[in-house]
Amino acid sequence: MDFRYKSQRRVQIDQPQPLPKFDSAGEDSEEEQSLRLKPSLSNVTDDQEPFMGFKVRRKASLHRDSRGDYLDVRSHPFLMRILQKQGDKRVLFADKVLKFTGSGKIKRRILLITDFAIYIVDPESGALKRRIALAAVEKMCLSKLSDNFFAIIVPTEYDLLMASTRKTEIVTVLVEATKSDYELEVDFSNRFEYNADAELVKEVHFEEVEGGVKTRISRKQVHAG
Repeated sequence: MDFRYKSQRRVQIDQPQPLPKFDSAGEDSEEEQSLRLKPSLSNVTDDQEPFMGFKVRRKASLHRDSRGDYLDVRSHPFLMRILQKQGDKRVLFADKVLKFTGSGKIKRRILLITDFAIYIVDPESGALKRRIALAAVEKMCLSKLSDNFFAIIVPTEYDLLMASTRKTEIVTVLVEATKSDYELEVDFSNRFEYNADAELVKEVHFEEVEGGVKTRISRKQVHAG
């Protein structure tokens, strides 16, 4: 059953964790990518755990104040140039996240949210990889569990699947940024679909297991009409 997100909820922000020390993971050869999110398993490194669904909640983190700009955007000329070129000035959120590609790779990216758009930037090259107008975002999809995944659904283009320890803050920022124009839908479900690219639909399944959350990303067969 899906639940509509209420923007007046108390925000829960997880304790910040170290960023991964890699830019991408190898492409899976199988149709199904399965991520078992327990620290004892060999396919999840210590660096990946915060992003892959295994979280340890601390009392001090439950009502931690959000800061928004965790990168100090003004101190990074390449980010300022990107924003100035687009005419954006007000940064609502900035942080590093993991982005999941249609081919199954994991990329480290910078996520910027302004009062007009979402920016995805390559932190190594400084290149703008994608800009999405806030008005183009239809909804966000999240599980009901304590993982760090979220999908941004953009019907006119293709969707984004990402992971961040600050997922709740990202959702709150987007809901607040769009509320003057429309009510952004946020769906909570332990299984949802997203368009990884124009011709590829993937399903994300979440299952609560001992010590964390098991997340499985698989391709969905789409039959031509």
